[in-house]
Amino acid sequence: MTDAASATQVPIVGYLQLGDEPHLLANECAGCGARYFDRRNACANCGGIDFGEARVADTAVLKAFSIVHNAAPGIPVPYVSAIVETTDGTSVRSNVVGLADPMDAELGMSVALTTYVCGTDDDGTECVAFGYAPA
Repeated sequence: MTDAASATQVPIVGYLQLGDEPHLLANECAGCGARYFDRRNACANCGGIDFGEARVADTAVLKAFSIVHNAAPGIPVPYVSAIVETTDGTSVRSNVVGLADPMDAELGMSVALTTYVCGTDDDGTECVAFGYAPA
């Protein structure tokens, strides 16, 4: 990740927390423990309406993936779009990054959360995204 002191940074999504130890925060149902990354009025699992924030584990296993060969203009292809399951059981939709070749992706491979700059505006503010890299 880019040194935070060298530029102003903003996360690409609200549930990505930047700083010395970047991590994801999920909304966790107080009733059943189901986790969501979007705002919820009620839990889809149990119908509960009480939620708290929960830090998501940084390590995960690749559960499903697709190698994307066609994307919007300006998006480098191919890339690996994936679903990972963190060691605390949270499912996260993300990209697998840091592979020499996207064909190196394998179901069950160990991955870890990482961040990277995905764009910079005219004022030098960096947009920081997250992905999972081979562990």
